[in-house]
Amino acid sequence: MVKLPIYLDNNSTTRCDPKVVEAMLPYFTEYYGNAASRSHEFGWKAEEAVEASRQKIAKLINATPSEIIFTSGATESNNLALRGVAHMYKAKGNHIITSEVEHKAILDPCKRLEKEGFEVTVLPVDQYGRVSVEQIQDAIRDKTILVSIMAANNEIGTLQPITQIGQLCKSKGILFHSDAVQAVGKIPVDVQAMGIDLLSLTAHKIYGPKGIGALYVRKKNPRVRLESLIDGGGHERGMRSGTLAVPLIVGLGEACDISRQLMPEESQKTFTLRERLRTGIMNQLSDTFLNGHPEERLPGNTNISFAYVEGEGLMMGIKDVAVSSGSACTSASLEPSYVLRALGVGPELAHSSLRFGVGRFNTQEDIDYTIDLVVREVNRLREMSPLYEMAKAGIDLKSIEWSAH
Repeated sequence: MVKLPIYLDNNSTTRCDPKVVEAMLPYFTEYYGNAASRSHEFGWKAEEAVEASRQKIAKLINATPSEIIFTSGATESNNLALRGVAHMYKAKGNHIITSEVEHKAILDPCKRLEKEGFEVTVLPVDQYGRVSVEQIQDAIRDKTILVSIMAANNEIGTLQPITQIGQLCKSKGILFHSDAVQAVGKIPVDVQAMGIDLLSLTAHKIYGPKGIGALYVRKKNPRVRLESLIDGGGHERGMRSGTLAVPLIVGLGEACDISRQLMPEESQKTFTLRERLRTGIMNQLSDTFLNGHPEERLPGNTNISFAYVEGEGLMMGIKDVAVSSGSACTSASLEPSYVLRALGVGPELAHSSLRFGVGRFNTQEDIDYTIDLVVREVNRLREMSPLYEMAKAGIDLKSIEWSAH
């Protein structure tokens, strides 16, 4: 028996794992000390919990615990990485390289830095949403201080060639930051092997609580220094002042630990369900297109455009299934997804795309119900579409001149 509604929006946020909630609870009511209080047991207990979490996070990405800086989430981590590096290294250079499919939490801080006089190169991507190492190599200048490329895209699930980019940056003595929010906990991420100097992650994408994230900041080869965004008290090696949110930090640590242990079987399970969903829908419906790389993508993400259907209309028709059109953080705007436009997807198809995010708590029953519902609704909406009628009749819609009356 399928339990409705079905949640298939795991790229925007995830349900908190009950084990994570259980781990957090004592730190609200029993061990409620301030982790910076060094003079009594309440503070010691809190500090102990924080350090244990640092270790769990570090283990997941092959870092050392002292390289983990706690933040309020990935948006803050990204801002701290970009603006912190830019301001700290501006005597060395003022040029930053990123890509046009990054999250707004990268692109918007870059725009702010441009207003301050920094120069930002925003690289285009191929039809799958990938940048190439050659593009980055060609964009590097004497004044380049930072390259920031996401590990996996939040909308289309495409994985970037992070290890090769890391090697290039190392050889040029340029710092490399990766917004790895979608990748951490889903696929293996190793900051040493990948040559990553700064890495952003957040709890709520890996079955942890909202409002807590971390920034990995390399301590040696090279030692990365950042100018802080928030001052006062000198917490987190002076990079991020503020009383630590101990219960949330415990939740993030637990979420990382569970993800690390489950990753091999969990990624296989989500991949199998995702492929069942993708083939189930695309084999039954003509004029459907997969967005993003066919192989190099997150195990749980699929993004499909349905020609001759309005995405918002389709979402209303399948309201028993939670999915998203475009990125959740930008879905308040009616503009088609800038990520899909960057791949060269036309506005009509971009408007008709849905992102399905399969996660830890989804079942085969969820997937089969969703396939049936989507196929039925797309067929229903196409029956009502004059454009679909014309296309079926063999009329080239691009050749039609629409009158303005």
